[in-house]
Amino acid sequence: MIFSNAQMERYSRHIILKEVGVKGQKRLMESRVLIVGAGGLGSPAALYLAAAGVGVIGIADADAVDLSNLQRQVLHGAADVGKPKVDSAREAMEAVNPDIKVNAHRIFVNANNVLDLIENYDFVIDGTDNFPAKFLINDACVLARKPFSHAGIIRFQGQLMTYVPGAGPCYRCVFETPPPPDAVPTCRQAGVIGAVAGVIGSLQAMEAVKYIVGIGQLLTGSLLTYDALAMEFRKLKLPRRDDCAVCGDSPSIVKPFDYEATVCEVSL
Repeated sequence: MIFSNAQMERYSRHIILKEVGVKGQKRLMESRVLIVGAGGLGSPAALYLAAAGVGVIGIADADAVDLSNLQRQVLHGAADVGKPKVDSAREAMEAVNPDIKVNAHRIFVNANNVLDLIENYDFVIDGTDNFPAKFLINDACVLARKPFSHAGIIRFQGQLMTYVPGAGPCYRCVFETPPPPDAVPTCRQAGVIGAVAGVIGSLQAMEAVKYIVGIGQLLTGSLLTYDALAMEFRKLKLPRRDDCAVCGDSPSIVKPFDYEATVCEVSL
C-alpha cells in the first residue's frame, strides 16, 4: 500500500508514533471492525475508528433515531430523528473520513445471522444495551474465534473487558447467565450521564486499535470499571473458568442461541 500525500497528512499524528508508524497505520487501513449497536457506546467507537482510518467498519442496528437518543448518541443529530441509525451512522462516519468504507447492517442480530455477520471482520465491538445480545455476541465470537470488546454503562458508571481467543476469559466466564428479569434497572429507569458513554465507547475503540496494530496491553483477563462521580478507574483480574459453558474445557454451548429479550437492560 502506497499512501497518498493527503493520507500521510491525515494520519501524520499516528505515523510519528514509534508504536504505530507507517506499518501500524497500514494495518488499520487494511482492517475490518464490526460495531454492534449504533447507540451510546457505538457512537464514539465508530467516530474514532473512522478517524483512525480503519478500512472497513460495519455497523449493525435495527433501530431508528429517537429524540431521547441524542443526549448520548453522538453519531446522530436532531435532523436524523426517525432515520435508520445505520444510515445516520454511515453519513457521520463518512463525513469524518471519506477514505473508509462503511457497511450498514440494518438487522436485528440474532442466533440465525450472527455468525454470518461477524465472519468477515477482524474485531467486534459490543455496543448493545441488553443482556441477551451481549451473551449472543460473546458466544458467537468465542465459537468463531473472533476477538471482541464488551462494555456496559449505567448512571455514572461503566465497565469494559476484551476477549481474545486463547488469551483470557470470555464474558460468560464472568457473568455466567443473564440475570433474572427486574434484577437490574432498565435504561429508562436508571438513566445514564451521556459523557460516560463517550468515555467507555472511546476505550472500546482504543482496544480495537491496539489489537489491530499489535501494541500495548489489552483488557484480556481484566475488567476495567469507571466511576465518573468519584473519577476512579479500577482494574479487576478475571480468571478463565475451566467449566465455562462456551470457552471451557468441555463446552456445552456449541452454537449461538437467543435468550428471550425482556426489556432494555444494561450490564452493570
